[in-house]
Parts: sequence; C-alpha cells; structure tokens
Amino acid sequence: MLIMLLAGCGGSGGGGDGSPPTQYNWQVPPGFPTPREDPDNPLSEEKVALGRLLFYDRRMSINQKMGCADCRLPALAFTDGRTTSEGTLGDMHPRNAMSMTNVVYNASQNWANPNTLTLSQQALVPMFGEVPVELGWTDHEDEILARFAADPDYASRFATVYPDEENPVSVGNVVKALVAFEMTMISGNAPVDKATYQDQPEALSDSARRGMDLFFSERLECFHCHGGFNFSSAVDHDGLVFEQVEFHNNGLYNINGTGDYPHGNQGVHDVTHKLEDRGMFKAPTLRNIALTAPYMHDGSIETLDAVIDHYARGGRLIEEGPYAGDGAKHPLKSSLLASFQITEQEKRDLLAFFDALTDWEFICDPRFSDPFGNLPPHSDC
Repeated sequence: MLIMLLAGCGGSGGGGDGSPPTQYNWQVPPGFPTPREDPDNPLSEEKVALGRLLFYDRRMSINQKMGCADCRLPALAFTDGRTTSEGTLGDMHPRNAMSMTNVVYNASQNWANPNTLTLSQQALVPMFGEVPVELGWTDHEDEILARFAADPDYASRFATVYPDEENPVSVGNVVKALVAFEMTMISGNAPVDKATYQDQPEALSDSARRGMDLFFSERLECFHCHGGFNFSSAVDHDGLVFEQVEFHNNGLYNINGTGDYPHGNQGVHDVTHKLEDRGMFKAPTLRNIALTAPYMHDGSIETLDAVIDHYARGGRLIEEGPYAGDGAKHPLKSSLLASFQITEQEKRDLLAFFDALTDWEFICDPRFSDPFGNLPPHSDC
C-alpha cells in the first residue's frame, strides 16, 4: 500500500506559474564528498523550505501533539535526550533516537534494519508504524493530509513545489519534502574539521589533539567503526560505487551467557532471524556526540565516560537482574572490540576530543531551527 501511495508523485519543484525550480545550493564543508541526490526527488529551495515546516509541524501526528522534531530536538543535535523515544499516543519505542546529523551520508537509515537504506524508506516508519505508533498515519492519512490541504499557506507551497500535479498534497510529496529538508542537515565545521580540513590547527586544544591520537590508535581501535569524514563505518555519497552497509555486535549484552539481547531488541536478528545477527547494530556517526546522551541503541549507557569504560572493558558486565551476563564474552562480539587500559588523563583527553566533534554552527543554524517556536535552540546559541 505504501508503495502505491508513493508511486506517481512528481519530484519537480518550481513556481506555481510553471517557472523552473530554484535549484538547491549545496553547502558542502571542506573535506566532504558531494551528497548523492535521488533523481526522483531533486532538491529545490522551495521543497527544502516546505520540508522544514512539515518536519516541525505537530499537525503531522494523528492527535496533533507532536511532529517529527519532537523526537529530534535541534538543541540536542536532533536527538531527544530520552532513553528511548515516545510516540504521540504514549507508545514507547524500543530504540534510542539516533541523531539526524549528516543523514544524507548514511548508507542505512536506522539502528538495525539492513533493508531501510534510504531516507524515503525511513520516513514512512514513524508515519505509518503501528508497533509502536509514532505519528499514527495508518488509516488516518486522508485526515492528516486534509489539514495541510486546507491551510492556504501549505496549499500554495505544495502547488509551487509540485506544479504538475492536480492534487499535490499527498503522502509521497510529504515524504519527498521531508527528505529534502533532512538531506540538507550537514554538519562539518566542528573544531576537528577546522584543524583537519581548514588549516586551523589552533582549533583543537592540546587535550583534544591527544584524544584524537588515542581515538585513531590501534590500541583503542575506535576508528575502525567510527572512521572517515563522518566518523561512521557505513557511508554513501556521490561517486561511491560499493556498498558500505555494516552492523556490529559491541558486547552490550550476553544474557545468562546465551548470546541473547533483550527480547524485541536483538538487532539485525529481529529482521533476518539469523542467530549470527544477534546483537548486530549500526555504528552511527559520532559527530555532535557530546550532545546526544544517553548512548547505545537502547539508551542504556548514560554518559560518554561510561561509554569509554564499556569499550575499555571489551563489553559490558551486567551482574544482576533480567539482563545479567558478560557482554565481553559474547560469541558474536566484533573482533575489533578488544579491551584496553586507559588512564584518567587519557580518558579526559578522549572526552575533550568528543567535545571537539561538536559543530555549534550546525546546532545553532537558523536554517534548521523550529519555525513555529515550540522547540528552543540550545542555550549556547
């Protein structure tokens, strides 16, 4: 059904009088590759502006209590600060809200589904998902679309962005506009970037530089899963000819020594049902990581300090309770996850490096802010 809803939706973006689209001007940071555009969804300035409104508009949910951005707060690098997210009807999601930083460069678009490779596929999940309900579009799409069609400003914007369509306010066009906005959310001007790509070595403190050396060392091996320009092992961009979809078991659980993860949250295994996929999750970008606590796919580690301890041990030990077990002994744990010794000073240096991945221009960029004023910017903006 969703494929039918999306089929036939135009990707043009021009003026309502038939004028050509205003081509979107990519602002790609130094050292970054050109994003890969979808030929079925070319970007225009008008489409991006429409997508921004839809992203923040709480009329996007069945009860008009939350929009996409209520789980993707700009002040928190487009995460929500919760252990796991909550839908508009109160349903709790089993996963932590992954940052939307640089989603245009993602090779896959969620924690553990190897079939969700595009932003368009991902957008349909919160819209139409039923377990849990997030925005609640299932069986209510006509009602929700009618809200926007009845709004003169939205009606004009949809007609401008999709001028060749008799009924431009459609599911497919909502998705395309959302994706257009999300594609523009590029972060690449953190102190690390200034020092690495912009000939500004002074942008990094001595401590952060020592932390960067540790991060890229074979002793800690962090960079194997969080490397490259996006500090992630799985990226996609224009000109890339091979697939980089990757998932890893990082020894977070090993319930009773059986290799199990919590029921319903066993990673890629929940999709493929293959035992060898238990505990396999995406290694997301570390950009703006200091703002995105809590951590891991289920938000079960509260601080970056504790994340370092987890990796230093080579896996998490849960001594009691329903999830008791030693993740360091998980039979499927990544071979890249070896324990290491780290001093308190080295830990401080590593944390300074993580702080240096924060891009305040991105966090405070008015292009990505809430046009309705419901979600305040970070206090440092």
